[in-house]
Amino acid sequence: MKADYQELVDEISALLGAPATLENRDFRLIAFGAHDSDDDLAMDPVRTRSILTRQSTAAVRSWFEGFGIARATGPVRIPAAPDAGVFRGRICLPVRHRGIVHGYVWLLDAEPGPGPEQLAAAMEVAERIGVLLADEAKAGADLSREFRTVLTAGRGWQRDMAAAALRAALGAAADGLHALVCVAPWTGEVPGPVPAVAAMGVAAWRGPLPPEGPPGGDAGDGRSGDVPADDRALALLVRLRTADALTPATAAATRVAGGAGAGGAAAGVSEPVRDLAQLATAWMQAAAAARAARAQPRLGPVAQWSAIGPYRMLAALPPGPADDPATRALLSPANPELARTAEVFLDCAGQAGRAAAALGIHRQTLYYRLSRVEALTGLDLDDGEDRLLLHMALKAARLGP
Repeated sequence: MKADYQELVDEISALLGAPATLENRDFRLIAFGAHDSDDDLAMDPVRTRSILTRQSTAAVRSWFEGFGIARATGPVRIPAAPDAGVFRGRICLPVRHRGIVHGYVWLLDAEPGPGPEQLAAAMEVAERIGVLLADEAKAGADLSREFRTVLTAGRGWQRDMAAAALRAALGAAADGLHALVCVAPWTGEVPGPVPAVAAMGVAAWRGPLPPEGPPGGDAGDGRSGDVPADDRALALLVRLRTADALTPATAAATRVAGGAGAGGAAAGVSEPVRDLAQLATAWMQAAAAARAARAQPRLGPVAQWSAIGPYRMLAALPPGPADDPATRALLSPANPELARTAEVFLDCAGQAGRAAAALGIHRQTLYYRLSRVEALTGLDLDDGEDRLLLHMALKAARLGP
């Protein structure tokens, strides 16, 4: 497909006698023609950034869209704007198919510039590009839908059917090992292509593992519907070379979590899977790891399921705040210092010296605070089960809703 785009962009460049670039409707670079000009202005900062980073800034996008390119059905001439880094005027050829804009072909404007017949011929090529982009968008939407369906399908025949549909949509990319990545929370659109990522989609990311339904039973129809804004996560299906090397998944997670739409998100990586029917469980692993990475900074910003310790079990609990009557008062906003003291003490295996040093307080101050914790909760910190209850409640509270 990339070769097709490049050939069509080169065809437009030949028709108009100027190097052309092709971007999708989100201003991400798809293909560009050769630049053999000695004129420094032929590579102004906007074009240079587009080629080197494969995308344009929001300010540049806003400037160009202000000329109505998303609604235009023919060439649009856009003047230079040196303050925005646009040192040369542009000719924009909207790439449309069935009334929908799918991208833009850009050329640097010059005097006298291409004539009407040349531009008409170039628009015919742009229409052919529009057909390819529309087909690719439909295939991507179908793949994203099948991917999201297999993450949420009930167990039994529904999951098998969803996995079969995803396998067909992926084609050859369905074979081999995969890991799931959860980037959460996610506020943006699905990003452009990411190395080693076979599929992407937005899905809900908080909650316990799907319930076990009877074989062939009605455990859900596999449709997630619209994901609430505060529960959106980006799911990535990442191809792996070997089961003991999660580097492609962690690299993809790091890249996406640091990009637009992430907004300071954390990411989690599942264990490798071979069977696409196992993706629902892998998604819960990745989501749990993402929750742990957000709750415990030392685990993030990208956490692997295998490395989150007790959060593997805690994340399987029903979503919502921990509300045990013994720990309710301690976990209220009125007692953050006591809660922190109890958590550090228990993290240090009840060793007072270590806990006092970690908190930066005198040992007697630690004992005083712990006595207040016992009075507030009614728990005995010399009792193993009471310690376990308190520790679980404190860690569950970190996970949040």
